[in-house]
Amino acid sequence: MDFPAEAYLDFEQTDHRDLFRPDEPVWSALSHIKGYLAGLLDSVEGDLIRGTVDPRAVVGEQVYLAPGATVEANAIIKGPAWIGEGTTVRSGAYLRENVIVGKGCTLGNSSEFKNCLLFNDCEVPHFNYVGDSILGHKAHLGAGVICSNVRLDRANVRVKDDANGFLDTGLRKFGAIVGDRTEVGCNSVLSPGSILGRECIVYPLTSWSGVLNDRQIVKTKQPSEVVTRH
Repeated sequence: MDFPAEAYLDFEQTDHRDLFRPDEPVWSALSHIKGYLAGLLDSVEGDLIRGTVDPRAVVGEQVYLAPGATVEANAIIKGPAWIGEGTTVRSGAYLRENVIVGKGCTLGNSSEFKNCLLFNDCEVPHFNYVGDSILGHKAHLGAGVICSNVRLDRANVRVKDDANGFLDTGLRKFGAIVGDRTEVGCNSVLSPGSILGRECIVYPLTSWSGVLNDRQIVKTKQPSEVVTRH
């Protein structure tokens, strides 16, 4: 099968491997998040909020906050959502529907999340959009990185694969798969259907579309002209 989840993601670094099915490509898990999360929340006995919530934060009823997790002032978690142990939701973050976050993650100021899964130790700290996407263990998005999740023509998202041409994912909304320990530089845009392998580096200000293999570096350099000020 093309694009198996285990090629990009370490299942030892998530409590939610049941989202992934061995006979489906990695992006198919996005379609399962809503139902999986509903069942997960129904299975919790007792109080859903077990971490620390600042009184100035807004947290919906269908939100599980694990012990040691923190929600700072002025953050909004609409829910349904599942926030793992030791994760910090910083001031100004906005978590919409169907967000699953692992342990030890950082969700930062002015960052928006929707129908996504973050593996343990992800860092999404400043001015980011993560919609219909999966971020692997220790993936890091620099300030201003956008996981764009809808085509301009609203057609199904296709994955651009050099070996197989364009593959229709069957999804109208699909942002990116970012493999374990991959770094995406500031103000980069990952176009719908982007897939980044493990331990990649994407330079700042990159507009990326397609599939990037493990341990590859995307170098984006813009020419600059320096003149004397008169």
